[in-house]
Amino acid sequence: MDNHGLDEFRRRWQEELAQAQALRKRRRPEAAERRPRRPEVAPGRGEQASGYLALAQGLLEGASRPPAARATRAERQDAASRSRSPPARDAAGGAEQLVDQLIRDLNEMDDVPFFDIQLPYELAINIFQYLDRKDLGRCAQVSKTWKVIAEDEVLWYRLCQQEGHLPESSISDYSCWKLIFQECRAKEHMLRSNWKNRKGAVSELEHIPDAVLCDVHSHDGVVIAGYTSGDVRVWDTRTWDYVAPFLDSEYEEEDEPGMQPYVSFVRINSSLAVAAYEDGFLNIWDLRTGKYPIHRFEHDARIQALALSQEDATVATASAFDVVMLHPNEEGYWQIAAEFEVQKLVDYLEIVPDTERYPVAVATAGDLVYLLKADDSARTLHHVYGQPVTCLDVSANQAAFGVKSLGWVHEGNKILVYSLEAERCLSKLGNALGDFTCVNLRDSPPHLMVSGNMDRRVRIHDLRTNKIALSLSAHQLGVSAVQMDDWKVVSGGEEGLVSVWDYRMNQKLWEVHSRHPVRHLAFTSHSLITANVPYDRVVRNADLDNFATHRRHRGLVHAYEFAMDRLALQSALPACRSSCDTTAGNSYDLALAFPYDST
Repeated sequence: MDNHGLDEFRRRWQEELAQAQALRKRRRPEAAERRPRRPEVAPGRGEQASGYLALAQGLLEGASRPPAARATRAERQDAASRSRSPPARDAAGGAEQLVDQLIRDLNEMDDVPFFDIQLPYELAINIFQYLDRKDLGRCAQVSKTWKVIAEDEVLWYRLCQQEGHLPESSISDYSCWKLIFQECRAKEHMLRSNWKNRKGAVSELEHIPDAVLCDVHSHDGVVIAGYTSGDVRVWDTRTWDYVAPFLDSEYEEEDEPGMQPYVSFVRINSSLAVAAYEDGFLNIWDLRTGKYPIHRFEHDARIQALALSQEDATVATASAFDVVMLHPNEEGYWQIAAEFEVQKLVDYLEIVPDTERYPVAVATAGDLVYLLKADDSARTLHHVYGQPVTCLDVSANQAAFGVKSLGWVHEGNKILVYSLEAERCLSKLGNALGDFTCVNLRDSPPHLMVSGNMDRRVRIHDLRTNKIALSLSAHQLGVSAVQMDDWKVVSGGEEGLVSVWDYRMNQKLWEVHSRHPVRHLAFTSHSLITANVPYDRVVRNADLDNFATHRRHRGLVHAYEFAMDRLALQSALPACRSSCDTTAGNSYDLALAFPYDST
């Protein structure tokens, strides 16, 4: 405003104020006669409301003038300094306060920063990196400059890495990471929908006619199985047209087929396959070189437990009262990295992941829990007399195991969580009547753990509050295997039932049933591997029993695939290509039918 406009504003304000005061004085005696007396309004409230009306009118008149006639910031500040000295009356003082407030508001509006004027592009990228995908989408709608910043490739590549999409790729692999992020999110939504609606493909992995399944293990879609005939087979379920190769055990050629010792345990990771036999022998295969073992180790007694590291080439075995850890040296030759002596026979054995220098393992033997470090002697992590350990699982810095409570005072069976660094108990969970038969700590989300019990319940434990977050009544004969992720739980029971739960909704999605107990269960975002291993390992003669009878007693291994977009790329349905030498299966709605079996 110029000086003339300011004087005109003050004059009009004073006239309006005088008229309002005169009108109020005339109405006051009449209102007092008609109605009870009301409390007086605080002085200045009516004047301020009328002043804002006049101020708005003055702003509209100033906005209608051409830009050259508008006052600059210096002129407004000069007008404000001149308006503070002359007035002597109360009405003029109220007008000055409104004008000063108006000038301060206009100054603040001029100081709003915009990245395209005051902030460098690199600094704007550093600020935007703390935003999620929703905030980036909102910022892209502010202006063209903000849209360029919000759609920068660095920001969307970082979002893909944070949410686990294409973790091994670099920023130069794709030209539009925002589009890649959207495609990954759409695929994630499709996979979750297929899991919930039980849509996908299922395959029954090829069996050995004259043998019974003994043990199964899997890693990232690669499955290994051992049989009573001594055979070891490997499947790669990531490809549909695969032929399961036999891993040669290098027994003497004069041994008759079927006379080899049973396979006790099998383990597999991304590069190695390991099998332990009833006679104490251990075979190690390198999956990248061939089907012949690269190392063979012999124990004096039967192997009672076997463990294989998921990250590196470390194998641990327990036989009698000895625990041996094997590891290749720098030249590639396998050797004994550490050897420990324990007081009782080992029941469970696990290798701790992500150990930097020396391999570390956790072993349970009756009521004893040992922490085994390659550069140290065996250390007792937990020991309570008369309370045996019933299950075990480990993560990078914790160990969780079930403890059975016995004695005169029954405190209830619990799961103990120990810190491997501090070697002390962190949590006591559960207090159930049945024995805890399985626990999964390594694959569970942060601060959560899932366990199975003989009381037919699957429990989700909150490690922050040491309480049970959810309890599901799952299996009639007890839970034998369990795993969870950020929204679902998959459990297997002794009766052969596999159940899938949405634990956030506390709802069972679907279930499938086979004859034998579920001994192995592992799933990823797009696949599920289940193994039903029978109790009875008696080999049935194919000449005496028909094939149907043998099929019911040999055990089953199933592979489920829920990524339908991957299967759609195949030229023909798998059922059209299957034979006795390849895996039988079909692509269909699993909720409506059972898999096709060509055999």
